Amino acid sequence: MLAANAVTAAKSSGRKVLQVVSSHKVDAFATTSSSLVDITGMSRTITPTAASSKININISLHVGGATGAYVAFYVLRGSTIITQGTNGSGNMTNCAFGTLITDQDRTQSIAYNFLDSPSYSVGDTLTYKIQVNSAYQSREFCLNRTAAGANATYSINGTSTITLMEVAA
Repeated sequence: MLAANAVTAAKSSGRKVLQVVSSHKVDAFATTSSSLVDITGMSRTITPTAASSKININISLHVGGATGAYVAFYVLRGSTIITQGTNGSGNMTNCAFGTLITDQDRTQSIAYNFLDSPSYSVGDTLTYKIQVNSAYQSREFCLNRTAAGANATYSINGTSTITLMEVAA
């Protein structure tokens, strides 16, 4: 639904969507790292077909983890973080988006959207990816599953996607 809304917004602004590529992650990922790590399977490449296009990045994540885990997410083009907050100081975490995991038996869906204006030459391949870190006490973060992993109907194991849309300038 998020991607469809972005296409509608692009069309209503007079912009044309030139191409859409997407990756769909169905397996699980987990980390306790306080350093930034790539979320495996949550990267995607796109080769812009026109000069000066923008790239609309739509991210939908199914997250879980240890109770009390504060999780910070970063969106990168290549090895460069392309968007993050700048208002945090001291020990605060500046990131693109984040969440608090309130219960190791629960999961939640979170979404993020960003319109990137990259500098490139037609034919260049751009790679976008998502990195994550456990921003507080290295508590476990899980993607597409709960941390508890109970063999019960309430253990919801979902999927996550990253979708890139080339939008004509």
